[in-house]
Amino acid sequence: MAAKIDLIPDGSVTSAAGFFAGGTYAGLKTQGDGVLDLGILLSERSATLAATFSTNRILSPSVTVSRERAERGSARAVVANSGCANCCVGDQGREDAVEMAALAARHVGVDPEDVLVASTGMIGVELPMALIRQHVGNVELTAEGGHDFARSIMTTDSHKKDLAVSVELDGRRVTVGGAAKGVGMIHPNMATMLCFIATDATAEQDFLSTALSEAVDLSFNMIDVDGDQSTNDTVLVLANGAAGGPAIQPGTAAAADFQEALTYVCTELAKELVRDGEGAQRLIEVQVSGAASESDARVAAREIASSSLVKAAVHGRDPNWGRIMMALGKSGAQMDESRIKLFINGIQIVHDGKAIPYSIDAVVGAMGGSEVTFGVELDIGDASARAWGCDLTEEYVTFNSAYST
Repeated sequence: MAAKIDLIPDGSVTSAAGFFAGGTYAGLKTQGDGVLDLGILLSERSATLAATFSTNRILSPSVTVSRERAERGSARAVVANSGCANCCVGDQGREDAVEMAALAARHVGVDPEDVLVASTGMIGVELPMALIRQHVGNVELTAEGGHDFARSIMTTDSHKKDLAVSVELDGRRVTVGGAAKGVGMIHPNMATMLCFIATDATAEQDFLSTALSEAVDLSFNMIDVDGDQSTNDTVLVLANGAAGGPAIQPGTAAAADFQEALTYVCTELAKELVRDGEGAQRLIEVQVSGAASESDARVAAREIASSSLVKAAVHGRDPNWGRIMMALGKSGAQMDESRIKLFINGIQIVHDGKAIPYSIDAVVGAMGGSEVTFGVELDIGDASARAWGCDLTEEYVTFNSAYST
């Protein structure tokens, strides 16, 4: 039975008990109405920590410092900045990441080793530590500060991305809240994205790591904006146990319900990232079913969602289904062309690998909405998967042709 997950109105990363957050403007980004660029998330008690990071061979020292500290399996806080990736700046990058964590630790009164650090923004620019030293003390942490924290990590995002849900585990109401950013340099194996999740559930590190890996695989590893992968990707989950009760035990109903809630939060945040992709006008959802294996379903869905030609067709509302077949075929997934069925927003256009009569005007009209769904039935097994992308627009090219100038 599926868990009953309740969406918390106006929820944020601090909706879970025992979490506080805030953000401030420190001058790392261009000043503007409501712009924030430095934030802190704090647990009132030591929290179990699980994390995933970018697999790029070029990494920000903010990532490497946090990855080392994450091996302890617990933390109290994370400090994050936007406007500067702290990447490709030599040894200074590590010194600055360590100092930024220490500055935040001093401000909130915890051990510096209990603070993780995250950065996002321009690569090749040193962190302006004088500004961070001057302004980190201005971060006011409150139980209502989750929205400010979500705004403080935005770079080219057009709006903040956060939410929270609650679910009952063994008779106790548990909350899972999250905040994320990233709308460009987005590709499976995470992207130029940061995501911070806070829960008041009680969980041991091994279970939490397994749960996060599964949630990330089904969400952030299934999205694409532009086929590029960042140097700064970070997803953290902190579980402080403030809801009370024993630790969630693997293999139990509580574990399954917690997994569902965590995956829901990650999936909704992931979809918001691609929906807000740089220059994007439409969200693309690819639903692959009838695959021989889950890995085949996943790779097929991701290949279609990340195809530049498919993205361009969606932008032009062009039902060029041959591009879907091309992307499907190059995925390497097992298939029998004579059994493939394709659908665009529920309208079948291919049956048994061949086009069937359909109204082009109806399909073009269906592609005019804010979401376009491609259904792909392989009909050779029982596995399925979903992936998400966005259309490729002129605005994306214009924006990224002058990003640093």
